[in-house]
Amino acid sequence: MSRILHSRLRFTSKRTWPAVDKRAVAFSVWTGRSLLLHKPIDPINIPRRRYGMLVARAVRGVLKIRYLLLGGAVGGGMTLNKKYTEWKDGLPDMGWLNDLLPDNEQWNNFATTLISAKDKISDQLQIEPAPKIVNNLQSRPAPMVASAQSEDNAAYEKRVHALQEEILSLQARYQRELQRLEQENRELRQQNMLLRQGRQPSTKKMKRSLIDMYSSVLDELAGWEAGEAGRLPRVVVVGDQSAGKTSVLEMLAQARIFPRGAGEMCTRAPVKVTLSEGPYHVAQFRDSSREFDLNKESDLADLRKEVEMRMRASVRGGRTVSAEQIAMSVKGPGLPRMVLVDLPGVISTQTVDMAADTREAIKQMTKQYMDNPNAIILCIQDGSVDAERSNVTDLVASCDPQGKRTIFVLTKVDLAEENLANPNRIRRILEGKLFPMKALGYYAVVTGRSRKDDSIQNIRDYEERYFRSSKLFKDGLVSAAQVTTRNLALGVAECFWRMVRDSVEQQADAFKAMRFNLETEWKNTFPRQRELDRDELFERARAELLDQSAELSAVAAANWEARLTGALWDAAAPKVLDQIYLPAAAQAHADVECVKLRPIKYDKNSDAMTMWNDPYDIDYNKFNTTVDIKLREWAEGDLAAVSVAAGREALRAEFAALLSRAGDTDPVYEPLKRAAVEEALARHQWEDRAQDVLRVLQLNALQDRMVRSRADWDAAVALMDSALKERLSATSEQLHELTGPGFRERWLYWRTPTAEQARRSTTLAELERLGVTRPQLTYDEVVAARDNLRRRGVEVDNDYIRETWRTVYMRNFLSRAQNRARDCRKSFYLYSQQNGAEKECCEVVMFWRVQSTLRTTANALRQQIANREAARLDRDLREVLDEMAADSELKKKLLCGRRVELAEELKRVRQVQEKLEEFIEALNKEK
Repeated sequence: MSRILHSRLRFTSKRTWPAVDKRAVAFSVWTGRSLLLHKPIDPINIPRRRYGMLVARAVRGVLKIRYLLLGGAVGGGMTLNKKYTEWKDGLPDMGWLNDLLPDNEQWNNFATTLISAKDKISDQLQIEPAPKIVNNLQSRPAPMVASAQSEDNAAYEKRVHALQEEILSLQARYQRELQRLEQENRELRQQNMLLRQGRQPSTKKMKRSLIDMYSSVLDELAGWEAGEAGRLPRVVVVGDQSAGKTSVLEMLAQARIFPRGAGEMCTRAPVKVTLSEGPYHVAQFRDSSREFDLNKESDLADLRKEVEMRMRASVRGGRTVSAEQIAMSVKGPGLPRMVLVDLPGVISTQTVDMAADTREAIKQMTKQYMDNPNAIILCIQDGSVDAERSNVTDLVASCDPQGKRTIFVLTKVDLAEENLANPNRIRRILEGKLFPMKALGYYAVVTGRSRKDDSIQNIRDYEERYFRSSKLFKDGLVSAAQVTTRNLALGVAECFWRMVRDSVEQQADAFKAMRFNLETEWKNTFPRQRELDRDELFERARAELLDQSAELSAVAAANWEARLTGALWDAAAPKVLDQIYLPAAAQAHADVECVKLRPIKYDKNSDAMTMWNDPYDIDYNKFNTTVDIKLREWAEGDLAAVSVAAGREALRAEFAALLSRAGDTDPVYEPLKRAAVEEALARHQWEDRAQDVLRVLQLNALQDRMVRSRADWDAAVALMDSALKERLSATSEQLHELTGPGFRERWLYWRTPTAEQARRSTTLAELERLGVTRPQLTYDEVVAARDNLRRRGVEVDNDYIRETWRTVYMRNFLSRAQNRARDCRKSFYLYSQQNGAEKECCEVVMFWRVQSTLRTTANALRQQIANREAARLDRDLREVLDEMAADSELKKKLLCGRRVELAEELKRVRQVQEKLEEFIEALNKEK
């Protein structure tokens, strides 16, 4: 830069001013010095010019940044607007619905035109049908013609209804999409404004109104209507069915917010409506974030559908009415500030489609709300029916006999004036001289003209016109302050706030005393323990369960294999003994003559050992063949499924062991943890492909018939010995139950056998005396045993003898087999020398094959648990815990006891007290 400056200075110094070129002009503009004034450049002032040049560049950079920021903000806003426009243009055009559906005026004109055309045609024209059609109609019977016409009409109406429902569904979807886009448009505009102003959205919360604060206190007390908890003021709207309660409430809310029913019960559950003043006329449910714009008919229809859906959902289980409260808030300009509870109408007759206790349930619910000494009772009476038919007035008089908190409202006064012959009767009602009940005030209102499409404003205009023109009220029979829903709203709101100011501090003191008593009980009953409510206990139990579930993957492999092997043997032992080993041994035992000679006794005469055939030895070749067949059938059959079931059982046992090892767990939520684990294990399903993999591994393992180590041989002998010992013990116990006490028990414990046990014992002795060793007795042997028993005075049949023999043979066989297993313990050397050709201990080899297969299965199951099943079980456990977290009734059932209930009461009392104190502070500031 300096070189360029010096070159330009030299260039200009050699020239005169009339010959100034373009470079000099540019330089003069750049440096701020005019060369057009014919002033030469002073070389001394070059540093000053350079400083000014730098300042000018800095200022220019700052100005450029400002323009960049402004341009970026404008460009960002334009980009957001363009994005929204493209998004909105991408939606399907639903404008054809507006052209397709006529408005109300067009419908009315069209209907009027059709009616007039029909009258003119019927009066002026006489159209004769074609002869052929006439003949056909005359030849067809009249009932058939009528039925055909009715079928055509029904089909036509069905198609019309289907088209109407389709159009309504399209309209609903269109409105929802339009509402969503409008919301997004508002957000985009807000972001655009913030970008233009260079500000961030404010996070400060809006100050809540008094009525909203008070409504939140009542929400905390919802479902807790016992003692002092239900004594806070509210306006309870009661009346007979179809007396106009809902219409009065809608006039107060200035919107048609409730569904209508043609002659049937609409209000099936209490509806708490919080009215408050606001800039926009909107409604919102307590447990929902959606706001319904009450100025839009589509939102009003959605609101009514939502109310109806919630009411029907609350009457599950065949009930007609429910005590479950539906809470909603309505805000709008000029609305009174109060909390109203709309109750189901009192009925005098139950219909067949109602529950048996509907009438009594409504009466008890209404009485429960009115028994609150601070509740304002808004008693609604239908003016178009006889006063003697009222059911609610006696109920109100019983709850508030002095009428200190009752406001009487007479509805449908316009119909009453038309139907009553004596107008003085209305005056007596509004003066409190006709009904036996007393009230603070009496009001007369008109809430409709029997037109369900009328807007609230039209009804209010009609009400004003009626009271201005009515003779009853022109003549001064009733004061002007007693008429119109506007005066009713002012009177009810004034009474409500007067009741609130008079009682709220007293209620706050009551909750403060309740809190002190509960805290004292906690300190005395559960010292040095935290006050954990049901939700906090559930979260602690959830955390512990998930931690213990994560420990499954950290269990040692040896522990897993030991547990899995034990579970597999427990599941496979009945199959191995009853369907493989014992049948194979029985088949191989029948035709043996000389398999092995054993020394029995020493003969003194011959000075030698007497050798004889062991009657319970088996044919080992036949035994091995049968075992091979049965083991393969077992492996190809249900062995894999049994193994998976044993793996699930081992997983359950290991999880239970982890739960039992948790030393610092709280016993109060142990039932919850057990229930969650049981449900997760019940849902957990092993992968299907695992059975195919196990089946291949098990078939390969069963093919190996060679025991290769002494440790494996000893383990197989121990398994065989323990299995036979357990089965022998069970068989001996069965024989003992059949034959009764023995000689020792008779003399030492004075036990006497029954007649059946004595007969069974005699039969057993006879069979042992025969010396038979085969699994099945021959017919001659059975007859011989029966004849011998008959000579001894014991009558038995053949089946009885065979049944007894099966138990005797099983005991003798198991005893001999156990002896063979113990003899084979020392035969491994001989077995190894013959390379597995030794057949005398083939039973040990069979148990080793089973044991080796189970070990291979246990190893595969352990790997499956570590790689897949532990994670899947953890996922199932999380799902179960999430479902439990949303089920308050289940949590209340599993987390119970005085400790939990006391902590819950403390939590609720503290919340109510804090909100009451906040409300009282705001109420005092407003004063």
